[in-house]
Amino acid sequence: MTTDSEDSAVMRCGYIALVGRPNVGKSTLLNHILGQKVSITSKKAQTTRHQILGVKTLGNEQAIFVDTPGIHREETRELNRVLNKTSQTVLQDADVILFVVEALKWTPEDEHVLQLISGVRARRCLVINKVDRVSSKNDLFPYIADISSKLDFDAVIPVSAEKGTQVDALEGEVYPMLPEGIHLFPEDQITDRSLRFLTAEIIREKIMRQLGEEIPYNIAVEIESFKTEGRLVRIHGLIWVERDGQKKIVIGRQGERLKRIGTDARKDIEALLESKVMLQLWVKVKSGWSNSERALRSLGYDEG
Repeated sequence: MTTDSEDSAVMRCGYIALVGRPNVGKSTLLNHILGQKVSITSKKAQTTRHQILGVKTLGNEQAIFVDTPGIHREETRELNRVLNKTSQTVLQDADVILFVVEALKWTPEDEHVLQLISGVRARRCLVINKVDRVSSKNDLFPYIADISSKLDFDAVIPVSAEKGTQVDALEGEVYPMLPEGIHLFPEDQITDRSLRFLTAEIIREKIMRQLGEEIPYNIAVEIESFKTEGRLVRIHGLIWVERDGQKKIVIGRQGERLKRIGTDARKDIEALLESKVMLQLWVKVKSGWSNSERALRSLGYDEG
C-alpha cells in the first residue's frame, strides 16, 4: 500500500471480488490478506456459501474484499442457483476482480467463469494460486501465456495463498487500481458479518472437515441462541440435514462424531470471541432444504 502521509496521499476505497470455480483457494487467500479467519476453508466444494466482506485499511487505502461462492456451470439444485446468483451479482458491483485459478489446471468451470468476467467493466487480475505445488516454475510460463491469450488482464500474479508467497506483491498490484473515494468502514473493522454468523460458519467448517466424502453437503448450521453471561458465552446451534441417515452420520456412534465437531468448533469460537464458550449442538432433519427457496431464505441464504 502507499507510504505517503495521510495528509498528502489520495484516499482510495473500492470493492475487490474474489471469483473462481470451487476449491481454488479464494477463502484461504482472503484470510491471509486480512491476517484473520473470516471465511471458512476446507478441501471440499461449496465450503463458501455466502458473500463475505473482508475489509483491510492501511493509511489512505481501504480495500473491501468480497469472497464469493465458487461458480458452478450446472445449477442442479436451488442452492447451486442461489450461490451462482450471489457470485454473479458481486461481479457487477466490483471495482477490481481477482480471477483465482489453480496452477497448471484449467477446467470447463474455469472457462465458464472467464466468460462471465469478460463482459465486466472492472479491472481484472489473474491470480494463479497453489504455485508452491508446481515442481518446475518453467511449467508456469506456457500456462500463463495460454490463459492471458483468452482475456486482457491488468495484472497476472502467481501466489501461494496457503504459504503466503507473493501475496504482498498481489496487494501491491491491486490497491492502486482502487478508485478515489472516502472509506466506507471504520479502520479497525475487518468484516461486515456478525459474531453469530461467524460462529455458525466455524461449526459448519468443522462438520465438513470431519465428514469427508461420507455425505453430500446438504448441511446448514443455525445459531438458535447466543447469550453472554459475564465471561461465559452460551451458544446453542442446530445442524440441519436432509435425511435421517445423514443425521446418524453427523452424530456418529454414541454421539462421538458430534462431540468432536463441538470440541473443535468450541476452540476456534473461543479464540474468535476471546471468551469461555459453552457450546451445545443438536442435529435436526429439514427435508429438501437445499432445493427449497423458502427454506434457503429461512437459513440465511439470500442472493446478495
